[in-house]
Amino acid sequence: MTQANQESHARAERAALSDLFDQLGPDAPTLCAGWTTADLAAHLVVRERRIDAAAGISVKFLAPYTRSVQDGLTARPYPEVVGKFREGPPRWTPYGLIPGLDALVNTVEFLIHHEDVRRAQPEWEPRALPRDLDDMLWRRLKAGGRLFFRRSPVGVVLRRAGTGEKAAAKMAEPAVVVTGEAQELMLFGFGRQDHARVSLDGDPDAVALLMKARLGM
Repeated sequence: MTQANQESHARAERAALSDLFDQLGPDAPTLCAGWTTADLAAHLVVRERRIDAAAGISVKFLAPYTRSVQDGLTARPYPEVVGKFREGPPRWTPYGLIPGLDALVNTVEFLIHHEDVRRAQPEWEPRALPRDLDDMLWRRLKAGGRLFFRRSPVGVVLRRAGTGEKAAAKMAEPAVVVTGEAQELMLFGFGRQDHARVSLDGDPDAVALLMKARLGM
């Protein structure tokens, strides 16, 4: 996939998620525990526009400050927050200054959060993704699978449905084989086990442990 295509997919996911935010309003559920659509929209704006607070998303001792900034955004008018997300990052942020960073980081981020909103609603169905985007997700899984599954208490082999492609995500015994489309495997690897359309083959106790594991970044 070219950088231009990645940028196109990042823009498309941003636009589609923004439209869904507008459609559902601020109080709709998401798959992010305890977060409504208003909370998730505020989170996305913080990570792009508030460099001073974004580190707390992944650094535990900075998390209280990040939460306070996010709570402040959540309290602002919802259309304003969604509008800031729709606009994208300002030019002075790393996403605006470093060519390709938006596509590199946000394509998967936005896809995951788009599905966090879609799959928290009734009667959702998986989307058919463009082939090049599906291929990119599979490449990211092969490269990052060991990071996503590092906390798994059992071994994990990812198998891409409809192909003979496999990737070892965690070398351990017993192992579970997780089969699905690339987007489903990505969602599973980011801790959305209960909402990923995959099949799991292995010892039932190992499967149960994997379903409960804290996966993702």
